[in-house]
Parts: sequence; C-alpha cells; structure tokens
Amino acid sequence: MVKCVGVLALQGAFLEHVQHLERCVLEKEYDLKVITVKTPEELSRCDALIIPGGESTAMSLIAQRTGMFPHLRKFVHDPTKATWGTCAGLIYISKELANEKELVQPLELLQVRVRRNAFGRQAQSFIQSCNFSQFIPGCHDFPAVFIRAPVIEKILDEEAVKPLFTLDDGFIVAAAQGNNILATSFHPELAENDSRFHDWFLQQFVLKQ
Repeated sequence: MVKCVGVLALQGAFLEHVQHLERCVLEKEYDLKVITVKTPEELSRCDALIIPGGESTAMSLIAQRTGMFPHLRKFVHDPTKATWGTCAGLIYISKELANEKELVQPLELLQVRVRRNAFGRQAQSFIQSCNFSQFIPGCHDFPAVFIRAPVIEKILDEEAVKPLFTLDDGFIVAAAQGNNILATSFHPELAENDSRFHDWFLQQFVLKQ
C-alpha cells in the first residue's frame, strides 16, 4: 500500500517541503505519494503530515476559520500517524508557549514549552552548519536556516521527549517524541539541494510505521 505524506498548505513555506519530499521519492524510489493539505478530505488521505515554517499566528487563525483545527488536532494525536513541525510548525504542535500565548491556539501534541522568536526578529536570522551525525548517519554539515526561530525552552515530559540537537548556548532546536513525532526550530526545507533531513524523516518516521 502506498503511503501518503501531506504538507499543510494553509500558510508558509509548504512548497519547499514538497520539492524536497518529491526529490527523495524520485531518487530513492520510495513507495510514497506527496500531497498538499488544505482540507479535511486531503488530511484524511495522509499517513504523515509536515507542518511547515511560516507565521504561526496566521496558521492558527486560518486553521480555526476554515474549520481545520479539530481535524488537525485529531490527526496529530493519532499514534498511527507521523507529524513533523518545522519552525512555526514546532510552535503549533507544542504543548505550551512561553510567550505570546494569546496569539496561537496550539495543537498541544509535543510535551515541551516553546519560546517564540527566541533569537530576535527577522534581522537576527542566520544559517548555521550543524553536525547531525549522531542521529542522521553521515550528516556532519547540514545548513540549518533559522528565521525568527523558536526554541524548546523546557521539556515537560522527559520520558516522552528526546532532545536531538542543542546549540552551544543550550537551546534545544530539534527533538523527537516517540517514534512518530519530530520537531525542528530551523527550516530544513530552505537547505537548497540538500534533502538529507527530509530523507531521514521519511525513513525513520514514515516508512517504519
């Protein structure tokens, strides 16, 4: 049976995720289908969902106004489904927000407290070469793009959530919960021609399910 990976397309950098996923499917010949998701019907076809970077406030409002919120909440809390939140997506799937709580209604999935705009505003955006080889074999130099990035300020359930990568200043910027939930502060979809992170997500969180 062909599995389906959806990218939430309400707002944000969803097309870049689609491009990376389709490159992985083409190069590795994975038995997967990639779609964009804007409706409950499209979401119902998915085995996995990527919630992209963008503007978490806008994403939250659009989901509520279009009636997608309860469907998204039900999907991400289904242990048979895989979910990956990047940047704004991390904010959206988090259990708690440390700041600007009134702006986002989170899906309360990932058992962490997240701080929005932890590095400052747009002008403080940066790219850092990160060594992810401890969990992605051979990935010593991934160009992680941080744009108004959030960070995981506190893990609320240390038995459930595993930190995957921490910056030198102590900020957790990648974490996993169980074998089906992934979260990153940065934008892997903006790493030009580098689909290693997406390929690892497909292998570890989608194809193994």
